Amino acid sequence: MTANPASPPRYSRITGTGSFLPARRVTNADLTAELAQRGVETSDQWIVERTGISARHFVDADSQVSDLAAVAARRALAAAALQPGDIDLIIVATSTPDMVFPSSACILQAKLGIAGCAAFDVQAVCSGFVYALTVADAMIRTGSASRALVIGAEVFSRLLDFNDRSTCVLFGDGAGAVVLQASDTPGILATELHADGRHAGILCVPGTVSGGQVSGDPLLKMDGPAVFKLAVGVLESAARAVLAKAGRQASDIDWLIPHQANIRIMQGTAKKLRLPLDKLVVTVDQHGNTSAASIPLALDHAVRAGRIRPGQTLLLEGVGGGFTWGAVLLDL
Repeated sequence: MTANPASPPRYSRITGTGSFLPARRVTNADLTAELAQRGVETSDQWIVERTGISARHFVDADSQVSDLAAVAARRALAAAALQPGDIDLIIVATSTPDMVFPSSACILQAKLGIAGCAAFDVQAVCSGFVYALTVADAMIRTGSASRALVIGAEVFSRLLDFNDRSTCVLFGDGAGAVVLQASDTPGILATELHADGRHAGILCVPGTVSGGQVSGDPLLKMDGPAVFKLAVGVLESAARAVLAKAGRQASDIDWLIPHQANIRIMQGTAKKLRLPLDKLVVTVDQHGNTSAASIPLALDHAVRAGRIRPGQTLLLEGVGGGFTWGAVLLDL
């Protein structure tokens, strides 16, 4: 009896990107004036020197994370020349969902006018998009899906303590999306995910809903120096791990797209990999830290600016509360 030939390997590739930023753009000067009314002192110079951030976008009172995700998703679908009904998997990475449940992915599914495909959220804070992309890649490789929408979307402005200048100047709102499709040629080359819950307290929102009331503190808390110290080390290790898995060298990277948290962390990671800073995609200056949205936002902006082109090798990496971190190496 003749054995059946082995099935050809199945891969996933990004075929479209999209993003969305709320209309309200808040410069450092705008934020400084607002904080002054609260008796909180800061300045454009203080913010830029410590973070590299000059502006960020905030949602209006009526917008939900699924609204931002829907715009980004439709733009990614258009770039991939697909319709919403072509999608068979939706994953939304967010820490600021529309509600406790159902997931923002299910709400987004309805807003896109489709039903039946798998839809769920991933919560890994600023590493969320890397986690979600890794899950989608695995599902496509195993045949559980063929065309996925992977989205990072956040409304972090609603978690901020505007009496704490060390955190409220850092974050913004936005969404970024990619379409990931099955392919017979490699796109995503390697992934690497990690977490260490022992460090949960250095970046968290230590509150929840209990009995119809907020229990604990619903505003963001961060130990900046501790986060900085951990971030640079784990980002380097994750980057080297995916390069080793893929049999590539750092010199093969055309673009490094890190989580847009702080320009010093981003530049520190590039230097550890001995990458020139002109290979670093930077949007933190205009978007702030948009958590799970930051990597797909930066990716889409660089693609639409013509900087990132098909055939190039990209390293995506994120680090966030949990403490979580991870990286994805891919050929576009």
